Amino acid sequence: MPGIDKLPIEETLEDSPQTRSLLGVFEEDATAISNYMNQLYQAMHRIYDAQNELSAATHLTSKLLKEYEKQRFPLGGDDEVMSSTLQQFSKVIDELSSCHAVLSTQLADAMMFPITQFKERDLKEILTLKEVFQIASNDHDAAIHRYSRLSKKRENDKAKYEVTEDVYTSRKKQHQTMMHYFCALNTLQYKKKIALLEPLLGYMQAQISFFKMGSENLNEQLEEFLTNIGASVQNVRREMDSDIETMQQTIEDLEIASDPLYVPDPDPMKFPVNRNLTRKAGYLNARNKTGLVSSTWDRQFYFTQGGNLMSQARGDVAGGLAMDIDNCSVMAVDCEDRRYCFQITSFDGKKSSILQAESKKDHEEWICTINNISKQIYLSENPEETAARVNQSALEAVTPSPSFQQRHESLRPVGRTNPFGESGGGTKSETEDSILHQLFIVRFLGSMEVKSDNNPDVVYETMRQILAARAIHNIFRMTESHLLVTCDCLKLIDPQTQVTRLTFPLPSVVLYATHQENKRLFGFVLRTSGGRSESHLSSVCYIFESNNEGEKICDSVGLAKQIALHAELDRRASEKQKEIERVKEKQQKELSKQKQIEKDLEEQSRLIAASSRPNQASSEGQFVVLSSSQSEESDLGEEGKKRESEA
Repeated sequence: MPGIDKLPIEETLEDSPQTRSLLGVFEEDATAISNYMNQLYQAMHRIYDAQNELSAATHLTSKLLKEYEKQRFPLGGDDEVMSSTLQQFSKVIDELSSCHAVLSTQLADAMMFPITQFKERDLKEILTLKEVFQIASNDHDAAIHRYSRLSKKRENDKAKYEVTEDVYTSRKKQHQTMMHYFCALNTLQYKKKIALLEPLLGYMQAQISFFKMGSENLNEQLEEFLTNIGASVQNVRREMDSDIETMQQTIEDLEIASDPLYVPDPDPMKFPVNRNLTRKAGYLNARNKTGLVSSTWDRQFYFTQGGNLMSQARGDVAGGLAMDIDNCSVMAVDCEDRRYCFQITSFDGKKSSILQAESKKDHEEWICTINNISKQIYLSENPEETAARVNQSALEAVTPSPSFQQRHESLRPVGRTNPFGESGGGTKSETEDSILHQLFIVRFLGSMEVKSDNNPDVVYETMRQILAARAIHNIFRMTESHLLVTCDCLKLIDPQTQVTRLTFPLPSVVLYATHQENKRLFGFVLRTSGGRSESHLSSVCYIFESNNEGEKICDSVGLAKQIALHAELDRRASEKQKEIERVKEKQQKELSKQKQIEKDLEEQSRLIAASSRPNQASSEGQFVVLSSSQSEESDLGEEGKKRESEA
């Protein structure tokens, strides 16, 4: 049969929210199995108790088997195979619903015993382990709480030893209980199949024995089907035994290997600090102010995701954004007489957070990891190698790195500037002739089609809806891009590859505005043709978050539109002037042509007059002979007359 999803025993010591969430799915599946098996047990018990109601009980069993495919088991990995098998059983049992006499002892031994054993032994074992695990988990949380409150200034060796021993004992108990609980839940997936198939197999074998293979319904084909099911059950049992043996061995190995990790503050000589991390996850205590001088500490699971620090409470399906740690600063601090505290301050200094690590190793690794992320080392191809080079002599992070925009501007050519006094960005060739090149770092939040584009309220409402949708769906990841503003268009450029992602023609940008309160949010409305008809115009509002003031971007877009408007007016004026010059040139050519025609006509008239004189002979009998040039001029005169007459 296909493989079965399993709880990861190897991750029980970490006890992350993801593991707890997966455990909840398995517990929900166990509850669904228990509910379904109780129904199946009741149906089979009716067959055993009342032979006179055998037909009705058999029909109910058939009905329940048909409804198996409608059940929504969270771990129904092989539902298709199991459903088809149970569907076949359902058809056979439905055909046998007319048989009213069944041997009670055969039904008790072959049908009721397996499902009763599963119900009374296996399912109750799951409930017992669940209660024991919950108690162990609560004890561990209480021990961790007491350990976190150890005084840093007034250290008491006896109290520290007792608290440390308490943490060790409770953590070991929770780990061992959790591993056995996971093993039982994983085994339950096999036992569920056996508990479903064995009673059905026993029931059918009892029917075969009762009718002595003489019934028309019990043919060779059915016997072969049952034989295959019996073989499948044995295969599942062997696979379960093998998996149990593997899990038991894994538990033993993990118990031995994890024993040093039960201590909350392990020996740094055995577990050295890794200062080249760009990703880290683990539990931290977060300080929350409740008054002017009072505060509380909440233990939550924290993890890094790109340039963000995420937090996740136990039981939550997904984490939430705790702080943007790009270009932040981080340092070790003393806070409320607690050990291993450090403070993170955002790049603009407006937000800070104080966290407490569990051990000195975690304390230093968290500081180094956040410092590496602050320097945006995670964006490089080999983050750990880059971090190793940067952190050769640094043990603590205190200074944020320059932003990506500053590094980008330092690499730009200095030969061209724009009206804002900034260097022009080296982008695509089609924008190099633009006199305006303004570059901003933005993050795309979303877009949606709007009905109107003549009021800034449209942008504000779009911002509200997009931010609400992102919050509802726990979407916190944003893709960073470079927004290039030119006199021709707006471009979204990939900061790594410098490839243009999107181009927005500037004439199509009809409206732009910033958020009324959060000035880092801005949006613009793009009017484009769409729909079935090209004449139909649609408006789409795009929302972004910038590192700078959104008003600067809007001012840049407004300046670009003004420059584009003046350029368009100049272009039209230039074209009009060129058209006037072309008309004058055409008129001049017509006038020159007319003068040439008049000159040609005068010349032709003169030639015609000369050729019309009488050619008289001389006294010696000689004649006047025209030269060849005069003859040609005479011919041209004749042709001129013809053209004049035709005209």
